[in-house]
Amino acid sequence: MRQALPLALAALLLSGCASHKPEDFNGTWINQDAIKAAVKSGSLRQALNEHGPVFEWKLDVAHQQASFSNGFEAADGQLSANEKQWLASFQDGQTEQLALDGDELKTTAQSGTEQTFVRVKQPGNAPLGGSFEKALYQAYLGGEWKIIDGQGKGTAVRFSDTGNVSGLPGPDRFALCLAGDCATMGGSNDSLWLERKQRGAPFIIKRDGDTLEIFQAVNRAKPDEMPVLAAGARQWVLEKD
Repeated sequence: MRQALPLALAALLLSGCASHKPEDFNGTWINQDAIKAAVKSGSLRQALNEHGPVFEWKLDVAHQQASFSNGFEAADGQLSANEKQWLASFQDGQTEQLALDGDELKTTAQSGTEQTFVRVKQPGNAPLGGSFEKALYQAYLGGEWKIIDGQGKGTAVRFSDTGNVSGLPGPDRFALCLAGDCATMGGSNDSLWLERKQRGAPFIIKRDGDTLEIFQAVNRAKPDEMPVLAAGARQWVLEKD
């Protein structure tokens, strides 16, 4: 009963302001604009910077819960309604206004930054941020690639949306750098983590249309400084079939 009253009140407050029902906000929402921009431009870092900082929302009206991920950190907050829109409030005082525009979720931060999200049809049991990552992997690295230069030349390579990679000599797992320390160390470069049996290393990547170059990551910082990764020797050139 404690939850029924706030929900009823929220529905009443919003009934004259929008055609959507409160439960229409439920679900996992991902930043499709960032994914489209990454595929179109080839520059993952630029796309994420321009269309961030939030890449995924999870909303649960019944439990008044709102969570978001920026690709590195996650935040859990409380979902409530005022006279004109829903509001997600967090412990650090941060708030986000939430509204539905057709089938899209529109968010507005305190800074005025606006973002658009689309609902994931079947999120399954993916952790917060996992649905965006899966969609990004499918769009940015999905399909079949072929090694046209480097060890294993002629071999077909596949990057799965679950982080597995087959065909590259050595590694069997990968992860794209989305945010956090790896993004800071890479600067404007896009980077990829490759590993096998939990042992791996970062690589710098450059994508141009259907061509993907993978370079060794060279640290140009001093021993007592935070690493600064730059492209070293080129390891592979992949071409999408």
